[in-house]
Amino acid sequence: MFSGSMVALVTPMREDGSLDGECLRKLVDFHVQNGTSAIIAVGTTGESSTLNVDEHTDVIRQVVEHAAGRLPVIAGTGANSTEEAIELSHRAKKLGVDAVLLVTPYYNRPTQEGLYLHFKTIAEAVDIPQILYNVPSRTACDLLPETVARLAKIGNIIGIKEATGDVRRVKLIRDLCDDNFELYTGEDANVVDFILAGGRGVISVTANVAPAQVSQMCAAALKGDVDTARAINDKLSLLHQRLFAESNPIPVKWALHQMGLIPPGIRLPMTVLSEQFHQPVREALVTAGLLNP
Repeated sequence: MFSGSMVALVTPMREDGSLDGECLRKLVDFHVQNGTSAIIAVGTTGESSTLNVDEHTDVIRQVVEHAAGRLPVIAGTGANSTEEAIELSHRAKKLGVDAVLLVTPYYNRPTQEGLYLHFKTIAEAVDIPQILYNVPSRTACDLLPETVARLAKIGNIIGIKEATGDVRRVKLIRDLCDDNFELYTGEDANVVDFILAGGRGVISVTANVAPAQVSQMCAAALKGDVDTARAINDKLSLLHQRLFAESNPIPVKWALHQMGLIPPGIRLPMTVLSEQFHQPVREALVTAGLLNP
């Protein structure tokens, strides 16, 4: 259903931490104009953990309404409570999203059976396409390929955002699942290798600041144009690295502010990028051709 460069969109905030709807709408236009394939609203990069339920819902509503069918919208609706994830997914469906993205329950450290039952329960409760999201570095649990294969048999579970950083997972999951089960990387640094191994695209942090380049890179990789894909990736490689100089989305929000696209706001416990990383992130933006030297 989805492929190519899909942006894990930041949630613009003013300096006092209040949501900036005008900038949010401008970001949607920015991605439409630069070839992004889909927007993920209120995922990890969108600071879902610090938005209350009403704010979470309102950001999804604004993105869906302003996108107006120009590109698909996927809502981050995962939670470490199964009931909360169902509630958020119901809300997102009513708002007209094309799919939901469901992170593995964080902090709880469920068993593989617990993970299976969590996602199965949500899928049965909300009739909408659902994408699993595995990011052990943030959640303290790993959705193993064998469990993914069980979940892939459920009709509305259509794919997984695999953010372990291990490209070998593509083959492991591909071998266990039907061909129509889609794999997306959550690691910007391995996009080209991930797609060449059988993935369908990326849910990207880098695409926030370099949407045209990430889109072109994914398109080239999906066509098998390895030289073009790697050449674009080489120009972005420093950016992939330095956008994680501190915890996401701290560096990418600072970078977008430097580009004049959003205010500097971010919510505690996240803080504005430490001064020691200003020059390294700026250097990466310049190297990628996104800021003047």
